[in-house]
Amino acid sequence: MKSKSIKGKTTEEIRSALEQSIADTFIPTLAIVFISVKQDREAICRLLAEKEIQIFGATTAGEFIDGDIEEGSIVILLLDMNPGYFKIEFIETTRETAFEDAKVLGITGKETFDKPALVIASGGVALDGEDIVEGITKGFESLASSEDKEVTIFGGKAGDDLALEETFVFTNGKSRHNALVALIIDEDKIDVRGVATCGWKAIGTTKTVTKSEGNIVFTVDDKPALDILMNYLGVEIKQDDNKEIVTFLSSWYYPVQLERENAEPVIRTAMFANSKDRSLIFSGNVPQGSKIKFSMPPDFDSIDKVVADCKTIKGDAQQQADALIMFSCVSRHLSFGMVIKEEIEQVQNIWNAPMAGFFTYGEYGKSLSAIRAGKNEYHNNACCVVALKEL
Repeated sequence: MKSKSIKGKTTEEIRSALEQSIADTFIPTLAIVFISVKQDREAICRLLAEKEIQIFGATTAGEFIDGDIEEGSIVILLLDMNPGYFKIEFIETTRETAFEDAKVLGITGKETFDKPALVIASGGVALDGEDIVEGITKGFESLASSEDKEVTIFGGKAGDDLALEETFVFTNGKSRHNALVALIIDEDKIDVRGVATCGWKAIGTTKTVTKSEGNIVFTVDDKPALDILMNYLGVEIKQDDNKEIVTFLSSWYYPVQLERENAEPVIRTAMFANSKDRSLIFSGNVPQGSKIKFSMPPDFDSIDKVVADCKTIKGDAQQQADALIMFSCVSRHLSFGMVIKEEIEQVQNIWNAPMAGFFTYGEYGKSLSAIRAGKNEYHNNACCVVALKEL
């Protein structure tokens, strides 16, 4: 399997890059498209459809391709994968039905291939990533035998350049705000391996979530959650007389670590704050009674951990990949600034393959401990790397 990466700031630049890519008998069948909401998604989709290329697409909070970081642009990873080795599925959903809709996706994956791997992207700022992971897993397990290994899931939540209003996923002829798009791959034909890794370090004392409902945390240690976080950060939220729910970007630098028995902590970021009831709205579930710690902004050790974890999943030092896909939380970009380029470059150098990725609002994948436990998870503040290699 061959792959090529292209980028552009306009549809015409992408058209030109696409023509140059296929000029030397390279005939792509699949395009991984990560695109700013400012760009014309429909025009890009029409352009790829003209070449009979299937599309897996998501809007972004910044894009990167190989070692270059972009903003407001279009990056595309082109692959000539055998069409019999993959299927793209698109499902519209809502916050209330995400689990059941994702369950259908898991069933479809198992019905399509004996050993499916799903690379997914979800649109919709308010969709709960945990419901999506759990739904896909339950759907797969409903058809799997006891001998079947667990389903492989990697991916990210779409972005909208930090507007936090509408994020989109898309494929040929379909583009929606609240939806799931999945690239279902036959793991008997394509090796799909990856890892979700973070590197954020916990600080301070352990606190208890004393009242929560799903991803909304009302009190921590019996005090309003927003007040706890504001006191910890030493910042105020911007009041808006017209809005009860406000964006709270400062909290992205100091996410909470949700402690768990017999597993590594999982990161949760407060994306919004309710200025009336003083609650925090997280990107994933934070169960009542949970033990949490705040995290400090990352240092260079975080990059070292990401690179080390990626080396671990590579296995054989001589093993290479045909293509790389990377989902990196936008909070990493906010915290590291342009130093994030070093992380992206070092990860690509491990595999030495064309790569495309984007800055996300959440990530799907297994950490090293989750790989050992056989459990898919939803993350915040993580870097998720997926390597594809035709067998």
